[in-house]
Amino acid sequence: MSVVTTSRRRVRGIARARKSHALGAATLAIAAAVTAGSMTVDEPARAEQPIAQTAHTIDLGDSAQTPAAKSSTTTPEPTVAPAAAPTPQPAPAPAPKPVYPNNLDGWIREALDIMRANNIPGSYDAIHRNIMRESTGNPQAINLWDSNAAAGIPSKGLLQVIDPTFAAYHVKGTAFDVWNPVSNIVAACNYAAHRYGSMDNVNSAY
Repeated sequence: MSVVTTSRRRVRGIARARKSHALGAATLAIAAAVTAGSMTVDEPARAEQPIAQTAHTIDLGDSAQTPAAKSSTTTPEPTVAPAAAPTPQPAPAPAPKPVYPNNLDGWIREALDIMRANNIPGSYDAIHRNIMRESTGNPQAINLWDSNAAAGIPSKGLLQVIDPTFAAYHVKGTAFDVWNPVSNIVAACNYAAHRYGSMDNVNSAY
């Protein structure tokens, strides 16, 4: 064998070794890429399986439609503080009682207020007219000469009321005193209302 032939064979052997070495390195690189997941290998058996059959399929079911029902935590509703009770208003003070002058006009006006509260009819003019005829406005007037006086029950006060009549027609809330000018007027008007309809209908001794 010539030197040239031997050299050619050595060159071919070296080339084959290099090629084999390169193919081996390439094979190792592909295997490493497949293992790391950076390269996929086309496997016909796996490619034919539908994705729906894989173990990674997620069935949302009812949880996708009603997430609130599957939730383990709920948001608490806000607490509404009760409305504060209104502050009670103090009751209005009662109207002050009227003050009447201590004279004939004041006695008649006070008597009229009491009569209205007790539904006893009578007017200021009628009361004043009969008082002037019976006693001329003197609350201490007394009749000691008529038939009542003769019977021991003389007429007394502004409207000359005898004791039995005063006791029968006395109005509760007034003094039980025939000499009291207001009590005398109210009792006499109560008697006149029962017998004549009203003191307004009395124009003489009654």
